[in-house]
Amino acid sequence: LITEGIYSHSPGRGRLDLVKQVSHSTHKKLTACLQGQQGTDLDKRSKKLPLTILAQCMVEGAAVLGDDSLLGKMLTLCGETEEKLAQELLVFEFQIERDVVEPLYVLAEVEIPNIQKQRKHLAKLVLDMDSARTRWQQSSKSSSHPSNVQQGGAKSDSLREEMEETANRMEICRDQLSADMYNFMAKEIDYANYFQTLIEVQAEYHKKSLEILQSVLPQIKAHQEAWIEKPSYGKALEEHLAISGREIAFPIEACVTMLLECGMEEEGLFRVAPSASKLKKLKASLDCGVMDVQEYSADPHAIAGALKSYLRELPEPLMTFELYDEWIQASNVQDMDKRLQALLCTCEKLPADNLNNFRYLIKFLAKLTEHQDANKMTPGNIAIVLGPNLLWTHSEGNMTEMMTTMSLQIVGIVEPIIQHADWFFPGGSTERVVKTCSRTHTHTHTHTHKSVFSCEIWTHLSLLFLDIEFNLTGSYGSPVHTNHNSNYSSMPSPDMDQSERKQQHDQSRRPLSVATDNMMLEFYKKDG
Repeated sequence: LITEGIYSHSPGRGRLDLVKQVSHSTHKKLTACLQGQQGTDLDKRSKKLPLTILAQCMVEGAAVLGDDSLLGKMLTLCGETEEKLAQELLVFEFQIERDVVEPLYVLAEVEIPNIQKQRKHLAKLVLDMDSARTRWQQSSKSSSHPSNVQQGGAKSDSLREEMEETANRMEICRDQLSADMYNFMAKEIDYANYFQTLIEVQAEYHKKSLEILQSVLPQIKAHQEAWIEKPSYGKALEEHLAISGREIAFPIEACVTMLLECGMEEEGLFRVAPSASKLKKLKASLDCGVMDVQEYSADPHAIAGALKSYLRELPEPLMTFELYDEWIQASNVQDMDKRLQALLCTCEKLPADNLNNFRYLIKFLAKLTEHQDANKMTPGNIAIVLGPNLLWTHSEGNMTEMMTTMSLQIVGIVEPIIQHADWFFPGGSTERVVKTCSRTHTHTHTHTHKSVFSCEIWTHLSLLFLDIEFNLTGSYGSPVHTNHNSNYSSMPSPDMDQSERKQQHDQSRRPLSVATDNMMLEFYKKDG
């Protein structure tokens, strides 16, 4: 087959051309995949890599932002990671260039072209041999004539020697070409190994890159989880409290504290809609843990709207999905005393975080109703406008019909709780008689311990509740690196009148921040 291919367009010759074409194309495309400049010094090549440039940009950005910011920490970690990935890429490309790209180049541009050149040279030698043979044959015919025997014999011998020499050169070239073709065919497994090497080097590169990424991911996640300044709107209550180290959600506590000072006598509080732009701005600032006290002290409706929005945007209502049916059943009890007992029983089943925040909110709303002559917000009115933000159902259906029915039922739940807030959530050490639930239920949280025994009995419970305190835990005065983990227990309680609140503030006050101190100072100046 090889010998025949020397003289004609045989399958062997066609395969050689195909291999050259494929090798050349693969080399060209593979070279285009390399990000570094071929053949340059490794240091120079490293500096030109896009990953190296990206890493440098991130490190410089981290230096600008500083390690005190979360973005600064992320840029530092990511910049260092990208630099490591760039070094791995540099090693990978160097190996690919050495073990795959260059051998493919030699195959496509040196070895196969040499064979093709040898083939062309052989074809020329064949033509030369044919020409010499023709001339010798013609000379032999001429020398056979009697008149040209002596002269023709000498010329014929010379042509015959030329023909034999040309045939010998042709034979040597043909043997060389045959050897090259055999070698080419025998080395096909070596050529195939180039592509195996490509995959192996790629696998090793990606394996090392993955190890680098997996090693840094836990550090990135740790920084993210440790960062206390996370949005609170739309986040689960327990998640927000766990992250911030608080007992009362920041939007609830901040809004209530503000309303205690500037919104208790505002007519239609929680009913009158605030400016949409003001509300959006306030919610965004609370998400950052800050509040412009001077701006919003004159707009209590925006503060009330932000509080309503926070409650409504909770993934689960403050009064929980799980207890929805029990709340509704309790609201359907006709006898008021029994309804109160049923509501109390359900209330005591709330999770600790929900109970703390619900109690805090109810005590504030009860305080708000003390000013109902001025603000027109009776317990019933508050239950109508705020109740649907405290409790809703999972089920989907006709929204208008569902909201109408639910609102009526929720009024029967929230209104009596507000009216009897001190009975549901007593302050100090109080003894009362309670008809308990049908199952044993124990709930323990900071400052509070309740134990409920079997139904059908009346038990005197010594309930140790500390007076509910509207203490602002954390600073929402400074927009930079607010610490939500601080605990301040000297903020005014809704159970105090203005003089008591001021006296408590004067006796023991721990600073929250410059802005918060200024806020409180302005409030007390207004109080005289």
